[in-house]
Amino acid sequence: MSDLKYKRVLLKLSGEALAGRNGFGIDPETVSGICREVADVAAMGLELALVIGGGNIFRGLSSSARGMDRSTADYMGMLATILNAMAVQDALEKAGCPTRVLSAIATTELCEPYVRRRALRHMEKGRIVICAAGTGNPYFTTDTAAALRAMELKCEAIIKATKVDGVYDKDPAKHSDAVKFRSIGYAETLRRRLKVMDATAITLAQENHMPIIVCNMSGGNIKRVVRGEDAGTIVEGD
Repeated sequence: MSDLKYKRVLLKLSGEALAGRNGFGIDPETVSGICREVADVAAMGLELALVIGGGNIFRGLSSSARGMDRSTADYMGMLATILNAMAVQDALEKAGCPTRVLSAIATTELCEPYVRRRALRHMEKGRIVICAAGTGNPYFTTDTAAALRAMELKCEAIIKATKVDGVYDKDPAKHSDAVKFRSIGYAETLRRRLKVMDATAITLAQENHMPIIVCNMSGGNIKRVVRGEDAGTIVEGD
C-alpha cells in the first residue's frame, strides 16, 4: 500500500455503465470488464466501497416527471440499485474479491442491512462493500448517497468512474472545442452547473473537504487515480 495516495475510497458507478452498448439492463460482459478493473485496484490493498446507480433499469426522477408519484418512483429506483449491486457482487467474487452488499432498505434474503459499523468492519477485513438502495429515502440521488457513505465510512476520496476521462467545460461528445479541467473547485463546479455530481452531493463533499476525482472507468485509470497520478479531473477546495 506504500505507493497508494488514497488508502480508502468510495467508487461511484452509474447504472448505465453496466448496460454496455445496449443502453439498458445489465450486460454481463460489460460488468465483468468493470469488475476486473475494480479487482485490480483492490489487489493493491485499497479499502473500497462502491455505490452504483440504477438508471440502466429504472429512473425514478424521469418516471415522476411522467406522472408517477415521486416517492414510489424513487423506491423503485432503489430496488434497481440492489439488482445492480448483486450483479456486481457476483462478478467481483468471480474475480476473486470478497464482497458484501449492504442495503439501506430491508431485503434480508438478498443482502445485509446497511449498518455503518458493520460496513467499516467489512472494509477493515479487506472486503469490498457495495452500498445499495441509495440513502433509503426518496428525493435523494445515488450521487448524494455516494457522498454520504464516503463521509460515514471515513473515505479519503470519491472516485466517479464514467465514460469520459474527466470534467469538461461542455459536453466533449457534442463540442470538439471542449476544454478539460485538470482540477476545479467545488464552487466553480456548482456555478458552471457541470455534471460532476448533483448539487447536494457536491455541497456535502465541499463541507467535508472530500475530493471528487472524475476519470474514465477503463484502461487502468482507477488504479492511476489511487496512486495519485494524473488520470482525470479532481474537484476539491476553492
